[in-house]
Amino acid sequence: MKKLLVATLLAIFSTSFFAQEVEQKTTPQKAHYNTSKFKQLHEELPTPNNAHRASGAVGHEYTQQQVDYKMNIVLDDENQKIFGEETITYHNNSKDNLEYLWVQLDQNIRAPNSLTPQINGGGPDVMYAPAKFAKTFMGKPFQGGFNIEFIKDVNGNEVSYMINKTMMRINLPKPLTSGENYIFNIKWWYNINDYLADGGRSGYEPFPDGNNLYVIAQFFPRLAVYNNVEGWQNLQFLGRSEFALEFGNYDVTITTPKDHILNATGVIQNPKDVFTSAQYKRYEDSKNSFDNPVFIVTPEEALAAEKGRSEETKNWHFYAENVRDFAFASSRKLIWDAMAVNLNGKTVMAYSLYPNEGNPLWEEHSTRAVANTLKVYSEFTFDYPYPQATSINAQRQGMEYPMICWNYGRPNEDGTYTERTKSGMIGVITHEVGHNFFPMIVNSDERTWTWMDEGINSFVEIYAEYKYDPLLFPLTDQPKSIVRYMSGDQSGLEPIMSQGEDLTNFGSNAYGKPAAGLFILRETVMGHELFDHAFKTYAERWKFKHPTPADFFRTMEDASAVDLDWFWRGWFYTTGANDIGIKEVKKYYVTDKPTERIKNMAKRYGTTVDKFPPALYLISEDSSEFKNDLKSKKPEDYDLLNDYINENFSSEEKAELKAPKYFYELVFEKPGDLVMPIIVEFEYDDGTKERKQYPAEIWRKNDAEVTKVFPSNKAIKKITIDPDEQTADINLSNNSWPKKIENKFEQFKKNKIKA
Repeated sequence: MKKLLVATLLAIFSTSFFAQEVEQKTTPQKAHYNTSKFKQLHEELPTPNNAHRASGAVGHEYTQQQVDYKMNIVLDDENQKIFGEETITYHNNSKDNLEYLWVQLDQNIRAPNSLTPQINGGGPDVMYAPAKFAKTFMGKPFQGGFNIEFIKDVNGNEVSYMINKTMMRINLPKPLTSGENYIFNIKWWYNINDYLADGGRSGYEPFPDGNNLYVIAQFFPRLAVYNNVEGWQNLQFLGRSEFALEFGNYDVTITTPKDHILNATGVIQNPKDVFTSAQYKRYEDSKNSFDNPVFIVTPEEALAAEKGRSEETKNWHFYAENVRDFAFASSRKLIWDAMAVNLNGKTVMAYSLYPNEGNPLWEEHSTRAVANTLKVYSEFTFDYPYPQATSINAQRQGMEYPMICWNYGRPNEDGTYTERTKSGMIGVITHEVGHNFFPMIVNSDERTWTWMDEGINSFVEIYAEYKYDPLLFPLTDQPKSIVRYMSGDQSGLEPIMSQGEDLTNFGSNAYGKPAAGLFILRETVMGHELFDHAFKTYAERWKFKHPTPADFFRTMEDASAVDLDWFWRGWFYTTGANDIGIKEVKKYYVTDKPTERIKNMAKRYGTTVDKFPPALYLISEDSSEFKNDLKSKKPEDYDLLNDYINENFSSEEKAELKAPKYFYELVFEKPGDLVMPIIVEFEYDDGTKERKQYPAEIWRKNDAEVTKVFPSNKAIKKITIDPDEQTADINLSNNSWPKKIENKFEQFKKNKIKA
């Protein structure tokens, strides 16, 4: 009985599918390429090789260069100048012979002949600081940019070079062969910019009391990346897209006024020489302060220092191992507090340096936010490998470097501050400290693929902020915060896979959209377990190396066994948006009387219904068949079904069976371009709710609409798609059944808000 019934049912279903295919045959049309949104990404991704494997892993032929720096720097606070001399050791670890080296001169963006002012269009600024007004309109541009005094080899011989805007080519006397090192010296200086006047990622902030706070980065000629993917990464620096750099060791001595406090990338090698005896003791004691921050330099000491002007100097000596860059901050106004962080038995120091103008906000939150960021990011990736992480308070700044970053956020003059100021300050600290992981360690090419550092970092930032203060940073803000951008005018949108200089809306495209996409992957598409393992695998594979987008995409699939090509294509390679709605809902009942559909199928095959085996059918309550068959029964009342159950199920199995009373046909439509899972919430007459999620692959055969049958023991009162707004759906008006009808007052309020 069992075998016969199964065979006949299979025959019916097979015939039914065949019939559908026959119905779809039409007049031959012109051929077309594969336009499926589930088409594999093979055409878009670069061909894998022995350096960047098809799995997304590092290949056995992968190489990367190393560049070591020994520098002596002088900070001239009186004249706002930097003087430097550096010895660079370039290790050619590639298999190529190099005819020349490319060096980045990022300060040249401020040189009088810089390209940046010429390529940026637009009308007048809202306001102009005097320095910017003079520079822009009065023919007296800021005399920025590197002044190269000499470049010499280790024997003191002049080295030939050529400067092209923000790039300098070192012409080697002979090709540098694989495995060889080349050592050369550069002496240089430049005028430090007032970044409040002309912007920029570094410079000095002048205070009304005559003091300056220096946040110094991109301050030395540094080597460009030479890699397995594109050779030299020597795209010009135009101001927006950031930096591609090699790892190396830094030995740096910085000379400042004696009354300055300074911190930098790396670890102070001479703390007894630069701190007072009381400060040195607090510096050492702070290494055991795991519960609360403690002062190394107190507010009172900073207030006393900022009133003086020492004419003496002191040297700060730092050493940093295996970092891709170096930066420092210095001022006589700086307070310094510290807190030890335990990362699986390893102690890492969290530091904050800030003027009294930053208190009480910075004293209350900065170092705690640094410590929280290190913990959460380590959980998502790998334990933070460096000895310290520092947050510097610099007005209107938000920028990252290895172990150190500049962050905005200050209270009012009376010390009060709003929740907005507080959340902004905690948010920027979390973001910039998080950059230690992406791209300072997982070292992607920021100049080409901005989203690989900004977007991935912004994604982990969501969870770090939530951990710090779930009320101030609720997860419910994600991913719907990106909806407004994705529903905007297409003429102002570019795919995420675009070079940073080409983006119209830089923040939303490079930060918000990739972060929202990864949030959807973790929370909705993949789930925490699969996503977290794959994400951690990517971070572990590519820490201290140069990953590409393909390495990320491939690793996420390789480590999870989830085909995500549809997601990468839609979310990263297009400007499409998600809009899924409920087109129609019908209620069905069970009958054993042949329906018009089965009669039509029999007619097409030249047979009659009585030739088919007995079967059950679903009929819509709106159909004439249902109105003519008011005697339709519950499923369990049909002998045909009962016979099958009695023949094929044990008594224990039968006890677990529950026959549905209702059958609903749900027709989902997709006006949007993206494919996404369909999250459906059913609300029943008794007030209870149930959720079901259909995977994105439900759209693989029909990109416009799909139909599902949902059986239920209870009558459904309401159906809602994406009730928690988990998929960045840009149009919620079609997400409910029965369709919500707004009254005129609600429509008026929405129109006023939009206006």
